[in-house]
Amino acid sequence: MAAGAVTAQAQDAEAALARAKASSGGANWDSVQTLQMAGTRSAGGLSGAWQLTQALGSGRYVESSALGAFQQAHGFDGQHVWRRDPGGEIGLLNGVVPLRQARTQAWLAARTYWHVGGLPAGHAAVRSQTLEGRRYTLIAATPDGGDPLELWFDAGTGLLARVVVPAISGSTVSVLSDYRQVDGLQLPHRITVDAIDSRGHSDPRLRTALQVQRYAINAPLAEAAFAPPPMPTDAYVDNPAGITRVPFDLVNNHMYVDAEVDGKPARFLVDTGAVNLLTPAAAKRLGVASVGKLSINGAGDAAIDLSLAQGRALRVGEAHLPHPVFYVVELGEQLNSMGVAYDGFIGYETFRRFVTTFDYAAGVLTFAEPGRFPPPVDAVVLAFEQDDRAPVLSGVLDGIPLRLWIDSGSRGSLSLNSPFVRRHGLLEKYGASGEAVLGWGIGGPARAHPARLGVLHLGSIAVEGLAGDLSTTGKGALATADYGAILGGAVLRRFTVGLDYDRKHMYLTANAENAAPEPFDRSGLWLQADGAVVRVGDVAAGTAAARAGLREDDRIVSLRGAPVATRSLGDWRVMLRELPAGERVAVGYVRGGKAAVAEMVLADRIAPRWPAD
Repeated sequence: MAAGAVTAQAQDAEAALARAKASSGGANWDSVQTLQMAGTRSAGGLSGAWQLTQALGSGRYVESSALGAFQQAHGFDGQHVWRRDPGGEIGLLNGVVPLRQARTQAWLAARTYWHVGGLPAGHAAVRSQTLEGRRYTLIAATPDGGDPLELWFDAGTGLLARVVVPAISGSTVSVLSDYRQVDGLQLPHRITVDAIDSRGHSDPRLRTALQVQRYAINAPLAEAAFAPPPMPTDAYVDNPAGITRVPFDLVNNHMYVDAEVDGKPARFLVDTGAVNLLTPAAAKRLGVASVGKLSINGAGDAAIDLSLAQGRALRVGEAHLPHPVFYVVELGEQLNSMGVAYDGFIGYETFRRFVTTFDYAAGVLTFAEPGRFPPPVDAVVLAFEQDDRAPVLSGVLDGIPLRLWIDSGSRGSLSLNSPFVRRHGLLEKYGASGEAVLGWGIGGPARAHPARLGVLHLGSIAVEGLAGDLSTTGKGALATADYGAILGGAVLRRFTVGLDYDRKHMYLTANAENAAPEPFDRSGLWLQADGAVVRVGDVAAGTAAARAGLREDDRIVSLRGAPVATRSLGDWRVMLRELPAGERVAVGYVRGGKAAVAEMVLADRIAPRWPAD
C-alpha cells in the first residue's frame, strides 16, 4: 500500500509538471541550452545591474550583481562552488553546505523537474495549497544531494509562482511573476526573494527584488563563463620578506589589535567568524561613509541593521589592504559585555588575502603574503572546509563526530548547536546546568546550558576537560543543524594557529596552556561594563549570585572591597572563575538608588571533570 501511495504521488507530480511545462512553452524548452537574464537588483535601499546565466544541460550557473558601488557574484561550474564578496575576495566554497545548495540550484537551473524521471525517486510529494485566495499545486522534492524545496505552480495558469527552500529558522521564498512570452517561452520578468521566519514574517531589510529587462536564449558562451574568477592580488606586506608581525592584547580569550583605516588609528577585535566590520560611531569618526539598510544575524536571536562602506586603505602592521569594504553594524551591548573599547572586527576579508598566524602565547599576530608563509614543521596540519567565511574543521567530541565552526571572536571553548544537542541528548549526557546567558553576540545575548565536556579530538590532537555551552535556541547561528559547535578562543588560545585559505589548511602547534584545566565561572553573574560600575546583565538561577540576592540591572560598585573601576571587566571575570568554590566574595552594589552589600559564596556550576566523580 505504501509503495502504491508513492507511485500515485509521483504520477500526480509528473502530471502537474507536464502541465507546467506546457504552460511555459512546451517543446520549445527542449532546444534551450543556455538562458541568460539581465536587469536590476534592489535590496536594502541599494540597487544596480544584475545578470544570471544558466546552462540547462548541466545545471551550471553564474549570477552577478551590484548594490550601489558594491559588486557581488557566485556560481557553480559543475565542480567548484565559488563566491565573490563585495571586497573582491574569491572564496572557493568546498564545504558540505554550499555543495548541497549548489546541487539544488543546479537542479532548478537545468529544469530537471520537467524531464521524465526528473523528480527524485521516493522523494517527491504533491498537494493543493491556497494562499491569499489563490490556489497552487505544490510539489515538495529533494534533489539528489541537495536541499529539500517546494515548487508552487499556479493552479490557474500552470506557471511556476514560488520556490520555497528551508533556512535556519524559516525559509527563503522566491516569488516569480509578470510572465511574458520570449521566443515561444513564458518567462518571469519580476522575481522577489524574501527571508521568512518560523512565524511567517519577512524582514524587509533582507528582501531582494529582481527586475528582468531582457532575456537571451542560446547565446554563445565562453568556455570559462561559469568558472571562478582569479583572486585579486592587490593586498601586500610593505617589506621585502612579505611578512609582518603585530602585537595583540588577549582579553577574555579575545585578540585586540591596533590598526589604521584611511590613515587614522583604529582598534579591532580579531575574529575568524566575522567580516571586516566597523561600528557606526567608528565609521563616522574615521570618515568612512556607509550606505544601505540590510540586516545581519549572529549568535543572538535578533537581526540588526547592516550597511556597507568602503575605505581607501586598511593597514595592520605592515600589511596593507587597499579599498577595504566594511560592514557597518551597531554592536551595542556586545561592546559593554566585552568591557573593551574597540571599533570593529578584522575578519574574513583580511584573512583571505593573507596567510595569518595567531600566536596566543607570545601575543603576536602574523600576516604573510601568499607564497611567503613557511608552514611550521612541528604543527599538526588539519584540512578545513569553507562553507561561508569561517574555517570549518571535522572533529570528534566524546566519540561523536561533529563539524566545528572556527570562531576566534567567541570567548568560550565549545558552543554546541541546539540541533546537535537535541539529536545526541547532550543535556542529559553531560548533566548540564540550568540555562543562563553565557555570551553576547551580534543580535543580543546567547543563552545556553553550561556543562563539563570530555575529550575533543582534532586529528591527532586531544583537548580534555573543556567547559561547554549547550544551546537550545531556535534562532541565530546556534540553531543551524549544519554544524555541531562553534570552537572559540578558549580552545584556540592553547595553540599557535595558522590559517591558509588557499591551501584550506589550519596549522596547530600546542603551547604550554594546552594541558591546563579550564575553569568556569563560579558566581552565576553575566557582567557588562557600564561606565565606572559593572551592570548585572543576567543572574543564573540557583547560583552563588542568585543565593546572595543579586538581580539583573544591579550596578556593582565593588568586589572584595575593591572598586570595580580599579580593574578591567576581563580581570574580574578571571577572578570569579579562578577563585575556589567556598570563597566568600563581598559585592557592593546599587539598586534603585540605594547602596547595599551582598555576600556570594562561590560554588561550582559544572563538574570539575567529566564523567563527574
